[in-house]
Amino acid sequence: MRIRSIATAVIACMMAASLALAGCTQGASPAKDEAKASVLDPSDPVQIELWTYYNGAQQEAFENLVKEFNDTRGKDLGIVVTHASQGGVNELAQAVTDAAEERVGAAAMPDAFLSYADTAFVIDGMGRVADLSGYLTDEEKAQFVDSFLQEGDIDGKGSLKVFPVCKSTETLQINLTDWEKFSSATGASLEDLATVEGVTRTAQSYYEWTDSLTPEPDDGQPFYGRDAMANYLLCGSKQLGHEIFRIEDGKGSVELDEPTMRALWDNYYVPMVQGWFSDQGKFRSDAVKTGNLVCFIGSSTSVVYFPREVTVDDATTYPIEFGALPNPTFENGVACSPQQGAGFVVTKSDEKTETACVEFLKWFTDTQQNTAFSITAGYIPVKKDALTSENIEAAAKAMETEPTNYLVNLPATLETIKAGVYANPPFEGGVEARNVLETSLAQKANADAAAVNEAVAAGSSRADAVAPYLADDNFKAWLADLDRQLSDALA
Repeated sequence: MRIRSIATAVIACMMAASLALAGCTQGASPAKDEAKASVLDPSDPVQIELWTYYNGAQQEAFENLVKEFNDTRGKDLGIVVTHASQGGVNELAQAVTDAAEERVGAAAMPDAFLSYADTAFVIDGMGRVADLSGYLTDEEKAQFVDSFLQEGDIDGKGSLKVFPVCKSTETLQINLTDWEKFSSATGASLEDLATVEGVTRTAQSYYEWTDSLTPEPDDGQPFYGRDAMANYLLCGSKQLGHEIFRIEDGKGSVELDEPTMRALWDNYYVPMVQGWFSDQGKFRSDAVKTGNLVCFIGSSTSVVYFPREVTVDDATTYPIEFGALPNPTFENGVACSPQQGAGFVVTKSDEKTETACVEFLKWFTDTQQNTAFSITAGYIPVKKDALTSENIEAAAKAMETEPTNYLVNLPATLETIKAGVYANPPFEGGVEARNVLETSLAQKANADAAAVNEAVAAGSSRADAVAPYLADDNFKAWLADLDRQLSDALA
């Protein structure tokens, strides 16, 4: 199949330069680094507590590494690490915020915790975050993929306040079995899915093809969906050369470019109300499992949830093959995909405790440990020498149970990252503003698609039912409402 050819070609040639990017942030001298490490004393161990949102296999893998560190490197240095999972991402962020604000009943701040930049920015505003830039030498910093390390500079002053430990992006994940049926009948090519507009055109073609398979009119099937709408709007607008937020000195302002937003609208809202796209299920992989979608864009970590079979009903199931392609780019845009994955934030304390945290994080991000954990957790490692197909594939194939979907998705992940990834800097009101982006277009598209379907079920043609929703006034009303909601969030 063509997808295998693409994957083979990518694996063969990708990352030849191991993503080597020029330049690194200024850091401590070797002498200073040695001086900091000397505060540790094996005869007087220091205990550090880490909070994460890891659960299941991720939690087990992390705790195994914590034990390994305590028995080896930690024992040599005099460091004992303990770990507690706080549930999910949101629960962890709330627990850390409560601790930082010293709310009644809240636990004491951990010594380090997993965090995205937005939450770290809030905690840093309380004066509770340590700057780790002085704990790493220039040589140590140069080992990390530059954009991963730069994301931790949340104040834009050359700091390191979020230590990268594993990352992800988005890929286009496909039910190849049902794709092949469609492709054989229509001549559709996987190459058509390289662009955002190509996905939209292919979705229309799929709807029309499935509609033609039955005598009833207007009963075509959706082809595509996506998770994380905020990523679509933020990265899509950046691809087209106009960022939604202007960020200066930790403050954001809204800048909605109408042609850019229209392109985003035309390639999500319009196909949604036409029935070509769908957002069925809590996650789009749920709709793939029921045969209601052929493909979706989701986190590269989500491949572990991609179904192995489609369940049409209690009596009908069939196996499917998984495939993956790089995240699509607008035809006239510059490649830009989300850079995702929380890092560790070290709580500001004393030099000995901060040093102990950094020593664990440096050990955890060494190639062997970091590659093994990243594969188990569905992520990719953060150092240049580890972020190669050769290193990751070798480590994955050496595992007791080979992570098949992870390996199929790997070339698409690496190509997406190589093409260009982005994480917008944090700013005041950024969490609230992202929530607006996550819901505004998605909720309107879903509600209006449901209204169109109701009209069709009542006897209207789809063309007549959808016409009012395709009017310019509808787009402009949404754009004005989005501007208002974002401005309120930032206020």
